Amino acid sequence: MTPPGIVLIIAEKPQAARRIAEALSGGRGTRRRIYGVTCWEFPCRLGRCVVAPSVGHLYGLHAPPGPPPVFAYEWRPIWLVEKGSSYARKYFNALRSLCSRARLYINACDYDIEGSLIGYLIIKFLGDPRRAKRMKFSTLTREDIVRAFNNLEPLDYPMIEAGRARHILDWLWGINVSRLLMEAVRRAGRRVILSAGRVQSPTLLEVVRRDLSCRLHVPMPSFVVEAVLRLPGGDVKVKLSPVFTRRSEADSAAAGLRRRKGMVVEFYGAETRHLPPPPPFNLGDLQAEAARIYGMSPYTVQRIAEQLYLDALISYPRTDSQVIPPTIDVAKIVHGLSKQPTYRPLVSRLLRETGGVLRPRRGRKTDPAHPAIHPTGLAPERRLTREEQRVYDLVVRRFLASMAKPARVESVTLKLRSGVLVASLTGLRVLEAGWLEYYPFSAPREKAVPRLRRGEVVPVRGVRVVTQYSSRPSRYSKASLVKWMERVNIGTKSTRARIVELLVKRGYVKQQRGGLRVTDLGYAVARALERFVPKLVSVELTREFESMLEAIMMGRLAADSVIESAKKVIASIIESVNEEKLRIIGYTIAAHAGLIEPGEKCAICRRPVASDGLCELHQAALSRLREAEGEWRTRTGKSREEYLESICKMKMAGELVRDVACWLLEKRSR
Repeated sequence: MTPPGIVLIIAEKPQAARRIAEALSGGRGTRRRIYGVTCWEFPCRLGRCVVAPSVGHLYGLHAPPGPPPVFAYEWRPIWLVEKGSSYARKYFNALRSLCSRARLYINACDYDIEGSLIGYLIIKFLGDPRRAKRMKFSTLTREDIVRAFNNLEPLDYPMIEAGRARHILDWLWGINVSRLLMEAVRRAGRRVILSAGRVQSPTLLEVVRRDLSCRLHVPMPSFVVEAVLRLPGGDVKVKLSPVFTRRSEADSAAAGLRRRKGMVVEFYGAETRHLPPPPPFNLGDLQAEAARIYGMSPYTVQRIAEQLYLDALISYPRTDSQVIPPTIDVAKIVHGLSKQPTYRPLVSRLLRETGGVLRPRRGRKTDPAHPAIHPTGLAPERRLTREEQRVYDLVVRRFLASMAKPARVESVTLKLRSGVLVASLTGLRVLEAGWLEYYPFSAPREKAVPRLRRGEVVPVRGVRVVTQYSSRPSRYSKASLVKWMERVNIGTKSTRARIVELLVKRGYVKQQRGGLRVTDLGYAVARALERFVPKLVSVELTREFESMLEAIMMGRLAADSVIESAKKVIASIIESVNEEKLRIIGYTIAAHAGLIEPGEKCAICRRPVASDGLCELHQAALSRLREAEGEWRTRTGKSREEYLESICKMKMAGELVRDVACWLLEKRSR
């Protein structure tokens, strides 16, 4: 006889709950409203089942007010600790009511450390983890859900502990450093909300460094000979190597080319290469491609991918994997895609080319929890938005391309010489498109180069010397910043895009044309942390704790030991900030961010003076100008005043060095 009580299946979100209920009940579940929350009830092999949703995290960490260090904390319902979370209260009440009647609890939240922790905390505080099981699935298709329900596993405690430790570490780091900064600024006479974090602060400092390298850029001149080659098929303008650092050398080389009136073919070569198909997407690759092709932000891509997962159109997106294991029936997915008119011709072509042998290419990265992102084969049940359609199309096309034949291209190199001057032309022709037919976003640009014999003379006309300047570094975009975080191994696939958005939300950086720019507030916070508490912005320390968190998930470390280690590090950092440091931190942030009037203002801007009547930013720009002046004038033969005039007018020069160059010219004219 089945023991009394319901089998409670806890989903992470309402849409997931609906799909789970429909899959397990065959669409015959009874819909009920409990505290205004829609739940589903139906008979199952284990007894009377109820599927109820959470709405993400229902519990958050709380600490009493007070100065850092703060190490006392407790889990509380989320609406009691986070503003704007009142919507979660009805879900809490519904789950509390259902948990009191349950004899078995099933965590069916997303299978990652967040989902594992969300379900566990609900069961821990409202139910009994000793009577709990775990459902694991990577798609919200009926087949995956039924398979997961028929193969229930024990609670995944290593992932739960990793999630618990990550939440506590991030919270301890954030609350202690944030309170430290706010206390410092309060002592400077202002109250302001500031935030810092274990991953957020090193990321902010990296943006500051890149932004400053742009704003302090002094373009260095060099000289290149440009010529027009009279090739079969038409004239071609080319820049010749080498690049000269002296104008006189470039003029001499150009004069020699004018006398000779031609360049001799030194080498012509054609090479056929095969371009292997790409692996399926992981989240980072999908975010990078959507940014490159459509200019979409990583956070937007992640949000859309998660919605497509809830719509059962793609697999779970928060994965690092580039591998689709053989347990996934790719032939069935491809068959499903063939029913969609958009993809029917591509599927027909793929089946012809491969003879029906469908093997997705394996990438180098794997994820123990989920496979690479792939379509489920199901057709959309609703009209997708333009951005949703774009992300879905990328996933489908990349999936199909991963099973296609390599592309075959011919690359051509033509090299001509005249004295010291060399012209190099490269061309490319696609011989067989292969996988590029399915994923045209990576198609190379074709360019023709005429076939010439060694020793042939190509006439030259229109020779001139062109001055070019060193380019300033490119600013980070949201996508490239996420890639940097991935490369240095800080943050997670789930949190990186959110952290970038948080930097914007906090007013530390702003999105402008050309990339992310640091605000004065962001600069002040990052520089104060770097100068006085460098451990807080250390990539190495952040990465070290990331490794510990991964070790918890692998069962090699205990969560509590990692938390205690973090407490010791935080305590030592807080203790290192004495009253004098706290005063300087507060003044530095408040004065640079314009929260207070500095005692003495920079001659160029409103920031506080560092030396020479300039703030530290314009002082750094003055140093850069002085360092570059000698070489710049040697290369161009210009006077100091001409040097400053050039920099002052040059758009490619960093704005800070332009400010200083114009200021110096103005001083000289007084």
